Amino acid sequence: MTTGTRRRLVALLAVLLALAAAGPACRRHGGSGDLSVAAKALYHCPMHPTYVSDRPGTCPICKMDLVPIEGAAGKDALPGEGVVTGRAMVALSPERRQLLGVRSEPVARRRLERTIRTVGRVAVDERRIHHVHTKYEAYVEHLYVNFTGQMVHRGDHLAAIYSPELVASQQEYLLAYRAQQRLAESGIASVARGGADLLEAARQRLLFWDVDPGQIESLERSGTVQRTIDLHAERPGYVIQKGVVHGMRVMPADILFDIADLSEVWILADVYEQDLAVVELGMPASVTLPYQPGRKWRGPVTYVNPTVEPGTRTVKVRVEVANEDFALKPDMFADVVLRRDLGEALFVPDSAVLKPGDRRLVFVDKGDGQLEPREVTLGSRVDEGYQVLSGLEGGERVVTSANFLIDSESSLKAALGSMGAATPPPAGHEHGPAPTPGEKAGEASPPAPAPGHRH
Repeated sequence: MTTGTRRRLVALLAVLLALAAAGPACRRHGGSGDLSVAAKALYHCPMHPTYVSDRPGTCPICKMDLVPIEGAAGKDALPGEGVVTGRAMVALSPERRQLLGVRSEPVARRRLERTIRTVGRVAVDERRIHHVHTKYEAYVEHLYVNFTGQMVHRGDHLAAIYSPELVASQQEYLLAYRAQQRLAESGIASVARGGADLLEAARQRLLFWDVDPGQIESLERSGTVQRTIDLHAERPGYVIQKGVVHGMRVMPADILFDIADLSEVWILADVYEQDLAVVELGMPASVTLPYQPGRKWRGPVTYVNPTVEPGTRTVKVRVEVANEDFALKPDMFADVVLRRDLGEALFVPDSAVLKPGDRRLVFVDKGDGQLEPREVTLGSRVDEGYQVLSGLEGGERVVTSANFLIDSESSLKAALGSMGAATPPPAGHEHGPAPTPGEKAGEASPPAPAPGHRH
């Protein structure tokens, strides 16, 4: 056997002995039995988290100093031990907690109220609109109300009209009135009763044509037919539409005036379809105008439109409010707030909730720097938070600031655990094979002699 062959056999034997010595240590890290080595502190590169070592040093990729993995030696760093899939327990020292600005607050049970803020438009109460028209052909002789927007009260004169049919009906009434007076003195009861029936028929005809009873009494007293008859306002309000001018011929189908009572108005609020489940009849609402700070109108929800507007995907919700001083004008825009009492329930602030995908997560402060990820089920959104249906108990503290930083570290720890981050290479055996006997650290092996050379 040549000297070169002997050297190669010695080197191969040394490598086998080194691998045999390293085997138990590797098995202690990768097997399911002994976890004593896993209890050692672990270090990783901040820029390349997949590089992990069991001792401090520098990253072979970017030459950055390795930093310790907090809590990596404990149970929470092991794969499969996280409370939430894809997340792991995070342990923060007091100094790091203060540096990140971590704050927490307890989950409390309190009375919750769902609030919907939207915009609305002031509209006329359709039940308070009065149309003024005649039931006969006529001509407008004079207008007492001569512009749109004029305020009228009940009984005010609107217009004086002339109608040949109405003049003829007045003449018939006067004839029946005089005949009834003469026949009433008759000793024959049927004759007297016939005169009274004739007068009543003529009177009813005038009433059916909306002649005021006071005008009929005036006709009886004067005994003279009136050429024009005045139209009166039956309800108070504003004239929102005027369809006649002086001298105009009007027919029964023509609308002379539209009078709207604005002492009560509708607020038509736009509510998105996803909020309709909260809206119910009778729930309180408040209305404000941006240019009248400090003033508020209140009223109940009285109607929900059965159809959705395709363009805006909203539903009109009607709120009725009193408007005694007429500050609310039709077609004004207003801010509307709808409130729904949800009763007592657990409340978690909005700042504590993380929303990765379809899940809702919070971090529970367990004390001693331990932050536990927790999946929760949330109910209705309320002011600055949510109703908690499950996942939390009253009195538990949830993190309300620096959540995204904590969630990133929790995700990183869970990812490292799933990639076998808790299995570092054995001490002194991070890169390359073990040095052969006779080699010192930092020294190269002596060159092998040329074949056939003998000593």
